[in-house]
Amino acid sequence: MLPRTHDALAMGLEDLPLAAVDVRDGEPTAGIVTLHEDFGVEIGVWELTEGTVTDTEVDEVFVVIAGAGWVTFADGERIALRPGVVVRLRAGEHTTWTITETLRKVWVGP
Repeated sequence: MLPRTHDALAMGLEDLPLAAVDVRDGEPTAGIVTLHEDFGVEIGVWELTEGTVTDTEVDEVFVVIAGAGWVTFADGERIALRPGVVVRLRAGEHTTWTITETLRKVWVGP
């Protein structure tokens, strides 16, 4: 049984390999851990170090808990990322993540 509380800032994450074709700048690394999975919903913590990567999104809502940067959508919308920012991603969206300070977020998705 998982504990009721987690220190999302201090917890260790599992390595999440980035495809070389997705890395656009720097040598970023990613990590992830799933905290809860039930009734088709997952909750977890994700981290990306400094650099720029592209991604194709899944349905997700996340809250930035540490770090800084921005996410740019294919339609040109750009969202500044900093602690406290809440973002809604939709499945199939193409994004570019530019991280200037290691970013950590708590996410909820299917």
